[in-house]
Amino acid sequence: MNHDGATTRPPRPPRPAKVSAEKRNTLLYARPGIIVTVDRFTVGRNTWRVAELTHLHTTRGPHDRVAMRAVAASGAVIGGVGLLLGFTGGLQRLTAGAYLTLGVVFLLPVLLAAAGDRWRPPAYELWGWHRGTEVLLFSSDDERQFGQVSRALRRAREMNRYGGWEEPVASMDPWRPIR
Repeated sequence: MNHDGATTRPPRPPRPAKVSAEKRNTLLYARPGIIVTVDRFTVGRNTWRVAELTHLHTTRGPHDRVAMRAVAASGAVIGGVGLLLGFTGGLQRLTAGAYLTLGVVFLLPVLLAAAGDRWRPPAYELWGWHRGTEVLLFSSDDERQFGQVSRALRRAREMNRYGGWEEPVASMDPWRPIR
């Protein structure tokens, strides 16, 4: 039995009920057209409350339409030339060098697709659920900016969930026995 009034565990600090007004306005990320605070996420004219955003996930957007059309058009033309040569009997009269040239030409759509993804890569997209519907929250071609915005939004969600920056253990006074 302890006579000095010490307990085996320190008392738990009271859990904060809400984020204070000062912390709610804490700016986590700001660039032209993009603002992330603890309470709000704004991209252009769209604004969402951070507490209402759930199921955040990232994806890559669709491939560039111009590059995909170039691949489809070149593939169709090359396929048509190949079929035309096959049906007219022209394939039997071709030399080895001509076959090699056709093989290289058949690689053209693959090379166009690779070049299109290199020059105009798919955009990075941040998706989330807002009031029961899936919404595209943010999209960017710049990987660095996308990472900064998505990290800021995740920090804002954590602050809303846990009530502030401080860790519960780090914010309380250390327990010391009475001697």
